[in-house]
Amino acid sequence: MSAKDVSDTITPVILCGGSGTRLWPLSRKSYPKQFANLIGDRSLFQGTADRMSGESYTAPIVLTNSDFRFIVTEQLMEIGIDPGAILLEPEGRNTAPAILAAALWMQKQGQDGLMLVAPSDHAIPDADEFRAMVARGAEAAREGQLITFGVVPDRAETGYGYLELSRVPEDGDDGFIPLSKFVEKPDADNAARMMASGQHLWNAGLFLFAPETIIAAFEQHVPDMVGHVRQSLDEGKTDLGFFRLAGTPWQNLDDISIDYAVMEKAENIGAVPFNHGWSDLGGWDAVWREMEQTEGGVALSGEATAIDCENTMLRSEDSSIEVVGIGLKDIVTIAMADAVLVADANRAQDVKKAVTALKKKEAKQAELFRKDHRPWGWFESLVIGERFQVKRIMVHPGAALSLQSHHHRSEHWIVVEGTAKVTVDDTVTLVTENQSIYVPLGSVHRMENPGKVPMVLIEIQTGSYLGEDDIIRYEDVYARD
Repeated sequence: MSAKDVSDTITPVILCGGSGTRLWPLSRKSYPKQFANLIGDRSLFQGTADRMSGESYTAPIVLTNSDFRFIVTEQLMEIGIDPGAILLEPEGRNTAPAILAAALWMQKQGQDGLMLVAPSDHAIPDADEFRAMVARGAEAAREGQLITFGVVPDRAETGYGYLELSRVPEDGDDGFIPLSKFVEKPDADNAARMMASGQHLWNAGLFLFAPETIIAAFEQHVPDMVGHVRQSLDEGKTDLGFFRLAGTPWQNLDDISIDYAVMEKAENIGAVPFNHGWSDLGGWDAVWREMEQTEGGVALSGEATAIDCENTMLRSEDSSIEVVGIGLKDIVTIAMADAVLVADANRAQDVKKAVTALKKKEAKQAELFRKDHRPWGWFESLVIGERFQVKRIMVHPGAALSLQSHHHRSEHWIVVEGTAKVTVDDTVTLVTENQSIYVPLGSVHRMENPGKVPMVLIEIQTGSYLGEDDIIRYEDVYARD
């Protein structure tokens, strides 16, 4: 690739650390909305990575946290995208430190070209038009401009921030336009006024710039942040192909968005309008708008049936649960195996209040699913008693759990799909479908899938304590503590 070709490349930077509480119960802290199939048969994260790929695009840089690192790699591999750098934040500090870390990483690695920053949880149906929009802003970005992409509003929305352009776009004018200012989320009257003006766009949180341009902006407006993030990079370390940013300097960073830190202060900033479908899926009302609807505004997903309903969404996220709505109007219902949400559609933004209330009463459904994703696969609790628990466990082909033991429980494993390679102390056994094996309390043991298809088993635990923290790890291919 020639020097000119390199300078023309675009490196996607995907921000992938949010929790998405407004889409509870489908989105929770342990497995947030960006990894779920909210719209269509791919996750929002996969859709983001896919539309930021192709000719002139390099492998993506992903900013996430340690808990999601294996989910990120697994979902990228599922859609045939080779991940580039995956930077692990010690803790969330909003978008400004994350974007700066990606820019400094590119600079440190000698990567030329532009960086295209995007949240991982937005819906943009037309990938070709998205890439065309990016191309329209690329020339100005290469000339030292900070480019943000704004959505042409189709309603007076109070849930989004706005971008005020320096002028009203002319017919066919969809290129770079200098930006006057950022506008906070408005009330209904101001939202209607801004939409009517034709001079305002929704702030989509999408950015395009050269690394050296955004680093210079940070150095001008928040120089202390540059020092802390650079130190976090310098003191970070590689871990199984991931890069862990150092925690101590990261703790000195303010929790601040890139808008507040840099964009609202910069003078070399402009916007490119986008008018081909976009949603941040920031609440169930937004998801309802993106779903296929009947003439009466009814959107159904999964095992759901609506009778005489209007402007209503019914979703069953469990094939064993049939959701039936009769005579409903403006209602959102989301049914999962362990939680059900029923809400007035006009109060969709208040769902995060439910999460707060559940945390207060210490309900595990506030943040955790019955299905717990791990780097080797997943498990879900089927039945829990005082001194026993029944789980279903799926292990990916070639994957292995850690070599471990337990102080308080014994386990009985029954393979129902595939073949398990089981180590119990000094004995290694192949356990096939409809066979079982017993793991006594205190025994050092490991479970592996030596096959080419997923392996599923039923685990029956018995003992005085069944918590996940009763694990002593001796070896772990995923380097977990």
